[in-house]
Amino acid sequence: MSSNPGAAVDVPDELAKPLEDSLIHLVDHSDHIGGHKDELAPSEKRADAVHAHGVNSKKWISRFWPNEETLDKLFSHEHMGNFVIDRKTGRKNFESMPLYVRVGMHLLFVNASSYMTYPSVEHLLKAQSIKQGKVYDQTGPGVKAHIKSFIDTYELPLDELLVQDLDQYPTFNSFFARRLKPTARPITSPTNPSIIVSPADCRLTAYETVDRAKTFWIKGRKFDIPTLLTGGGGVDATFAAIANDPNCGLAIARLAPQDYHRFHSPVEGTVVAIKDIAGELYTVNPQAINEDLNVFTLNKRSIMLIDANLGSQKPSVPIAFVAIGAMLVGSIGWSKKVGDKVAKGEELGWFQYGGSTCITVFPSAAGVKFDADIKSTSEKRMETLVDVGMEIGKVV
Repeated sequence: MSSNPGAAVDVPDELAKPLEDSLIHLVDHSDHIGGHKDELAPSEKRADAVHAHGVNSKKWISRFWPNEETLDKLFSHEHMGNFVIDRKTGRKNFESMPLYVRVGMHLLFVNASSYMTYPSVEHLLKAQSIKQGKVYDQTGPGVKAHIKSFIDTYELPLDELLVQDLDQYPTFNSFFARRLKPTARPITSPTNPSIIVSPADCRLTAYETVDRAKTFWIKGRKFDIPTLLTGGGGVDATFAAIANDPNCGLAIARLAPQDYHRFHSPVEGTVVAIKDIAGELYTVNPQAINEDLNVFTLNKRSIMLIDANLGSQKPSVPIAFVAIGAMLVGSIGWSKKVGDKVAKGEELGWFQYGGSTCITVFPSAAGVKFDADIKSTSEKRMETLVDVGMEIGKVV
């Protein structure tokens, strides 16, 4: 991993092996990432959450900070995690994850220029993501035990599953991209195209202009809509109307590993284009997004352009739906193809294992206004926990 003449500066030799070992450990224990689901965030429940799958508890740290809420605030202040508002309960939770993951992500992604710009680290993230993908695509007698362990860790409700017999999932990834019963995620106002809905079970931030998104959330200085939609190449005619709009609105839906990992259309319309862009596999955790690392415009992603019907009083407008891969997420699948009609809330595609993000880009001509609670939380630099099909905004 040492530097080569004429090549980009790389990791110093004395740090290369420890860094590689740490990344491999993080990946090899990736089924621990996320701790328990966010609803377990009250301190009396979360204190032992990192016992899942044998991860060491952070009880030792309570000797120094006995008040769990104080510890959460400290972690948040030091960019070692973030608060999430559960929209159903109104409760403010600190996103739970094992301590070693929290610290490891902080070292890798905060002040990101120190490590994440090294070519060898980018290569290692890709290699480990490919490796783990192969593991999760393996069949065999251990698959069901892995699935059951995952279900137990995150307390996943089996009654929501379309296929509830775990023997019907031949690989872990087949379970990870599981389908739910149609009734599990009701769609708000399904016949009213002016109501915009959440595309995923996710932690959502939404901003009505790119400038506001960059002020409060996305700190990568090279983030802009043309780069997001083109990968830095020229803007072709298909994407021009939205890529050249400086006042687009953004709904950023982050999926944690425990979430349902199929994504759905936030609007009614027709698929007019699908475009793949190769890239890196950085984490999409806020620890990276809130730093000067251009995650969304560097990561592997696939873009679906939808000619959206937003109501009888509005002309159709192009909506860009961007599915972004992340650390351990090398696979993005589409359920729809060019020319297909999509209903609001209908499935568009899926991610394989890991955390991921969907960004819906609304042109200014759409006239989308996001719901007040989501706007308020987003401008406080926090995410809102929402489900597929929940209203997140409307056309005005």
